[in-house]
Amino acid sequence: MRHFTRIRSARAAAVMLPCLLLLAACKGQGGAGEAQAKEGKDKGPEAVPVEVAKASRRAVAASYTGTAPLEPVAESQVIAKTSGVALNVLVEEGQKITAGQTLVRLDSARSQLQAAQTAAQMRKLEANYARAKQMAEQKLLSANDNDQLRYDLEEARAANHMANLELSYANVQAPISGVIASRSIKTGNFVQINTPIFRIVDTSRLEATLNVPERELATLKAGQPVLLQVDALPGKSFTGMVDRVSPVVDSGSGTFRVICSFAGDGVLQPGMFGRIKIDYDQRADALVVPRVALLEDEGDPAVFVIGGDNKTKRVSVKLGYVDGAWAEIRQGVKEGEQVVTAGKTALRDGTAVQVIGAPGKDREVAAADKKSEGTKQ
Repeated sequence: MRHFTRIRSARAAAVMLPCLLLLAACKGQGGAGEAQAKEGKDKGPEAVPVEVAKASRRAVAASYTGTAPLEPVAESQVIAKTSGVALNVLVEEGQKITAGQTLVRLDSARSQLQAAQTAAQMRKLEANYARAKQMAEQKLLSANDNDQLRYDLEEARAANHMANLELSYANVQAPISGVIASRSIKTGNFVQINTPIFRIVDTSRLEATLNVPERELATLKAGQPVLLQVDALPGKSFTGMVDRVSPVVDSGSGTFRVICSFAGDGVLQPGMFGRIKIDYDQRADALVVPRVALLEDEGDPAVFVIGGDNKTKRVSVKLGYVDGAWAEIRQGVKEGEQVVTAGKTALRDGTAVQVIGAPGKDREVAAADKKSEGTKQ
């Protein structure tokens, strides 16, 4: 019996030992976890990496931007004023021509014959009227007959002028100076009267018409400088000026017309699509921050400013002019203060941040300067 009791005690000890070891392990792990949690609580949340730029001073301009196609200042469809076979076409597409230059010669044999017939009739009546005038002075011809001969002579002269005008239409001339934009005639073609045969555009000056909202009516004036960039010539800029401003606002669209003019130097061509910027005011020493620093929420304009404790503070700002990559700050931020330009979405008031990037170098400012220089080329 005593032997049996020893066996049962040994078995109970074998079962309890693993349980005691497991409890000891759990207790040890729990202590380590509590220590780590306490250490993390003491350390606080990790700093959010951000990029910053300093509020600085530079020149900014108030401007209006818009898009419009370039159009020639003058354009003409050359129409055949008489019918005939084209004996000689003297110009090609793309050729520069001057006003009055002959573009094509049409068959004029019929017109020449008509002019000769009317000239002969006119000379005959001139001789008859000269004799009748002498007879009327001698009272040998009635005044009524003399007047009739005079009227016949005037009619013959008009018919001769008409025949000569018709003859002149055989030489088709350019009504304006410019460039032959299109030609729809070849040598040997029969040309019907009133048929368009050439299109001429004057590229010495090009215009772009902007439809501007009426709120800008008081700011845009004739003579203001204009900067033009066209999609067909990336990286290039062209200067012009506001040529004229329509004082009438369209009641349907609420816009008025602003016509900008540019010199046709052979690079710009009619039909090119232009992006236009009109500067109407400038400030030489404005306090600015990069435009990307502005918060893109629906509230008032604001930025995140970094304080001396490397924590953020949301600051409402009063904006002035927005010029390309820069935004003028009229109130809310002081010169030299650091504003967050990248990493804004993860920030709140009092968020701890870590500024990344090379020390003392505002990368966002450098990028904005580069962008602005590219715009002004």
